Amino acid sequence: MLTFGGLTPARAQAAPPVGGDFLWGVASSGFQSEGNAPDSNWSRYANSGRVSDPYGDSVDFYHRYRDDIGLAADLGAKVYRISVEWARVQPRPGEWDEAGFAFYDSVIGAIKAAGMRPMITLDHWVFPAWELDRGGWSNPGMVDDWLANARAVVDRYAGDDPLWVTFNEPTLGPPIFVAQGNLPPEQAGIALDRQVTAHRAIYDYIHARQPGAMVTSNVSYTPGYEFLAQIPFENRVADKLDYIGIDYYYGSLPSPVDSLLKNTPWATPLQPEGIYYALRHYARQFPGRPLYIVENGMPTHDGKPRDDGWTRADNLRDTVYWLQRAKADGMNVMGYNYWSLTDNYEWGSYSPRFGLYTVDVKTDPSLTRHPTDAVPAYRDIIAQGGVPADYHPTRPPTPCSIVDPPFSCIDPVR
Repeated sequence: MLTFGGLTPARAQAAPPVGGDFLWGVASSGFQSEGNAPDSNWSRYANSGRVSDPYGDSVDFYHRYRDDIGLAADLGAKVYRISVEWARVQPRPGEWDEAGFAFYDSVIGAIKAAGMRPMITLDHWVFPAWELDRGGWSNPGMVDDWLANARAVVDRYAGDDPLWVTFNEPTLGPPIFVAQGNLPPEQAGIALDRQVTAHRAIYDYIHARQPGAMVTSNVSYTPGYEFLAQIPFENRVADKLDYIGIDYYYGSLPSPVDSLLKNTPWATPLQPEGIYYALRHYARQFPGRPLYIVENGMPTHDGKPRDDGWTRADNLRDTVYWLQRAKADGMNVMGYNYWSLTDNYEWGSYSPRFGLYTVDVKTDPSLTRHPTDAVPAYRDIIAQGGVPADYHPTRPPTPCSIVDPPFSCIDPVR
């Protein structure tokens, strides 16, 4: 019988609950949900006429954060992921905006008051427009500028004991900036080198300010392309990761850049059992390190039923079943965040809907949060520590998945 780094092969059907210390959470990002956007690379691109939908004020988390945090607390969530937007707290070079920081003071205070732990992302693909005017990640001074902001954020919030994410999906950032015309193609590799340097430096800084800190950079598991992230980024920061933050969504993806530019994620096949394979992949790559699903969710097209028949609740329950199987088989899974609490601005369009609560930005000026069928499902999952041990997924596993080949074919889940 084959074994993988001490992990039990995926034979047993049992999927017991994950236990009381497991971190169930929700995820969001500043630019995508806040509205009232400061001048940044993404606000300029979103209003350039090159996207499907102008930005407007997104779902106005900026003014509705207390209500949204209350929705997360009502689910029983233990973690709420946000990003502190550089452009909001440093609108001009060398100039810190106390009002910008005060907003995040209030948000983080509300998260903690609701009994949740903040997860703070330092960079979710957004930086100030003045930095864009300097060349963005093609600017040799970008690392110093980025670190000045990151250190200010860490100094402000280390005492709140957050979980930290340095860069969101770092290997996807430079290709996106290239596609937007904000980074010369030949500079993409250099931009990633600079992000490696910045991550390593801020990791040490966080640990100096917050003893026992948990720091990661969330990686996007992209079937067929994951290897492209290992050499340029993951392997170069491996000694500076306290836990492995993982984004998992799809069972296949022809091209991550095409997917973002076309922005039709609802057309990409889902594969809940792929989360088991993705976790097993990172358990082999980073033996013993805690694994955290920082993002996972299901897209629909403008909230309409999916062509493949998946409902949000069924997809969530099936995904959690496979997550429990992974933990039962010896993978050190510490947490799971649903992306996202509400629908938001999905990088150029409001048509992709990922929210537990749906919001019709384009036609509903009240921006009412409407619960989907996944709200009661997730509430029950959190209360019970997962799906019942005898839960049966609604669909059988895909034979010989392209998530984590050849191991997914050599030792498939059953």
